[in-house]
Amino acid sequence: MKETDVVVIGGSAAGLTAALTARRHYPEKRILVVRREAQVLVPCGIPYIFGTLKSPEKNVMPDAPYEANNIELMKADVTELDREKKVLQTSEGSIQYDRLIMATGSLPIMPPIPGFDIDGVFAIQKDIDYLQGLLDRLQSAKDVVIIGGGFIGIEFADEIKKMGNANVTIVEMMPHCLSLAYDDEFCIEMEEVLASRGINIKTAAKVEKIAGKDKVEAVRLADGTDVKADAVILGIGAVANVDLAKKVGLRIGLTGGIAVDQTMLTSDPSIFAAGDCAEKISFFGGRPTGLKLASIAQTEARIAGANLFGIKRQNYGTVGVWSTCVGNFALGTAGLTEAMARQRGYDVVVAVVEGPNRHPGGMPGMAKTKMKAVFEANSGVILGGQVRGDTATGEMINAVSACVQKRMTVEDIATFQIGTHPALTASPVVYPLVNAAEVAISKMRQQG
Repeated sequence: MKETDVVVIGGSAAGLTAALTARRHYPEKRILVVRREAQVLVPCGIPYIFGTLKSPEKNVMPDAPYEANNIELMKADVTELDREKKVLQTSEGSIQYDRLIMATGSLPIMPPIPGFDIDGVFAIQKDIDYLQGLLDRLQSAKDVVIIGGGFIGIEFADEIKKMGNANVTIVEMMPHCLSLAYDDEFCIEMEEVLASRGINIKTAAKVEKIAGKDKVEAVRLADGTDVKADAVILGIGAVANVDLAKKVGLRIGLTGGIAVDQTMLTSDPSIFAAGDCAEKISFFGGRPTGLKLASIAQTEARIAGANLFGIKRQNYGTVGVWSTCVGNFALGTAGLTEAMARQRGYDVVVAVVEGPNRHPGGMPGMAKTKMKAVFEANSGVILGGQVRGDTATGEMINAVSACVQKRMTVEDIATFQIGTHPALTASPVVYPLVNAAEVAISKMRQQG
């Protein structure tokens, strides 16, 4: 039997990060990662396999960090886990451990839609061979339907459109694409960009069935409309991969993930969990949330890896911060949107500012940046923000997230010390985040 101090099950965003974190905090410990894949895909890069990268092999995480950090890697299937004896059974033999981290990830949601198993219907699986099969199918596809208009759905649509002249249609049951992440005005702008790039959009549309005999032929909507299709992609989300956790009796949370406390410890005092397989709690009020993002996974993994042999870090809840882009048009969101905040009962003040991201506006690379910031009316604490702009949006929304996590107020943000440059940022006079805080202060005074 093999013996080690730490076993990590899973080698994607959470698994690799947890192992590296454990090594940094516990240099004397023996660390082993067990994963089934020969190569691990970069999760967020999967849509770009099709139009930009043109191959799954160009979207893999390197294994070099394992050797560089003295972390053993075993490629094997996990078959059994004896929690009492602390023994993990794998296809390559049994392993005795002291601490274990579950980073088993998630699986694509397979909806209860008749025909989802017809030839030509694909889920978004994190498997190189499977995605190569999808890529091969798309090479000859003339009509592609993507069910789901979240950020993965729209990114897939744009990347597939880049491949050639396929007729690409997004079918979304919500009133707008991206409705779960952005307020309507941002969603509408993205839909306009998608339409300008030749992508068809059907919103407020429910799928009744996927039609076809030997292979997919159409997607039938609830209103009786048939959308022609010779390839269908299901992009409607993911569920936590908790099969092993359930099998060994670990407690499962309300949204289906492995229940963990603020230290990422499960109901077993020797087992931690991180990433898509772990239950998420919102930063805002501590309610369960179904968000699954690689960025969240890595944060949780850094907490779990540091806490293995002594509590050093705590998870105060998922803020929810991410961005997406189509061409040079980017959207970012952090924390609560205006709609989310009002639904949760917050009394809010909203500030919207827009202006050039260079100064003066005639500088090369200028693009208009729009920021919408949401503040709690009484305390002035920032609850969230949304940004629309160019590729700098990704880092700007990270700054908003930092403000949210530190519960900064309008006054804190209005006096936020920023660095600016004519060729890189907006003018310091109208810097979006600071300017939004000043607008909010003015609104609060008027209301007071």
